[in-house]
Amino acid sequence: MFFCAVLLLAAARPASAQDTHAGKASAGVVAATPPMGWNSWDSWGFTITKQQFERTADYMHQHLQKYGWQYMVIDEGWFARYPTRGGIARKTQGYVISPNGLYLPAPNRFPQGLKGVADYVHSLGLKFGIHIVHGIPRSAVEKNLPIAGSHYTADEAANTSDVCSWNTDNYGIKDNAAGQAYYDSMLKLYASWGLDFLKVDCISSPYHSAEIRMIHRAIEKTGRPIVLSLSPGPTPLKDGPEVEKYGNMWRISNDVWDVWYKPESAPDFPQAVTRQFGLLAKWTPYRGPGHWPDADMLPIGTLEPHPGWLEPRVSRLTHTEERTLVSLWSMARSPLIMGGNLLLMDPYTLSLLTDPEVIAIDQHSHGNHAVHQDAQSSVWTAEGAKGTYVGVFNLENTARTMTVPFSDVGVHGSHRVRDLWARRNLGRKREISVKVPAHGCRLLLIQHHVGQ
Repeated sequence: MFFCAVLLLAAARPASAQDTHAGKASAGVVAATPPMGWNSWDSWGFTITKQQFERTADYMHQHLQKYGWQYMVIDEGWFARYPTRGGIARKTQGYVISPNGLYLPAPNRFPQGLKGVADYVHSLGLKFGIHIVHGIPRSAVEKNLPIAGSHYTADEAANTSDVCSWNTDNYGIKDNAAGQAYYDSMLKLYASWGLDFLKVDCISSPYHSAEIRMIHRAIEKTGRPIVLSLSPGPTPLKDGPEVEKYGNMWRISNDVWDVWYKPESAPDFPQAVTRQFGLLAKWTPYRGPGHWPDADMLPIGTLEPHPGWLEPRVSRLTHTEERTLVSLWSMARSPLIMGGNLLLMDPYTLSLLTDPEVIAIDQHSHGNHAVHQDAQSSVWTAEGAKGTYVGVFNLENTARTMTVPFSDVGVHGSHRVRDLWARRNLGRKREISVKVPAHGCRLLLIQHHVGQ
């Protein structure tokens, strides 16, 4: 049974100027298409080891890479020797910090360092990433450590009035020469490890404009194509014109976990899936090659957070809701970063991650936007090489028939329809009129090649 379908409509019309522009804009751009990969947070929290990470990379190489999945990212805490200890983390977890105030990988968890891990990931044809919290370790400031490659010291770079509200390990960075020197030294080290992806946390909400620019400059100085991912959200919409210049992807909300619905008056952590519809629609003007609004990781499959941080479980989202989530992320061209444990993959979750026709929407469509959005339903549309996709989402608690005139999405006449999830042709139609399950979806694409 297919709870959420993607439909394909065939129509004859010429390629738009956007098709040509999109192709040219992507040439040589970092993150020319939305990054696809896996992040360790939803599966391992602070605790992942070299062996666990490399086994996960093996799985991606064997089962997902041919569908476009490529980034392997270690999230928070790779510098902690004892990540399961309680108390104030920087005092109890055995952080490893260099003589120049830079975090280094915990040798008991990563015996060959992160360069060894990156080399292994690269040997599989994959790309390697890590997580940091913005700023400089407080202990580096307390010890007044020198900043590598400069005559500055940590106290000259540190903004001691800026401490992340949910992680007090670091001070923020001043917008001065010492601060730039610190980020330059950090990215020089990370680039030497073979870094391809950097997730910077506690930097988008509140929005740290100066530090984002400094990190961007430091990445450029390395000469290495490194994706800059900014987290968590909500990134302020008013900063869209700036963040699209300096970030390759940025979070539009707080952390999304396996929660379908919460009222708007409820706290935004954890963020509910239904709230992402409106947020993704609002970020439409800033979506394009090299800069992607990020709806967060895919909390599907088996989730095993850091010990003491929620309970290990199979995602609480139903199969219908999981398919709706993947469909929305794809229609909105969000980065696709899997959160569930790949080593405990189930057949249904694997089917969501390996449908080439759905992945093509995320990777190769353009002009993606919502044509209708309210609390009960959402309709999205996008252009692709084969035509115009349309997404019909039912946010209600009961199944219903939903009708969308072709004219609402710029299409006229009678056209053939294909159900992508079912991989089934539905014949020729004059309008979209489909039964959609509760919390489910159907989508549409209008194919404009003559004879199709």
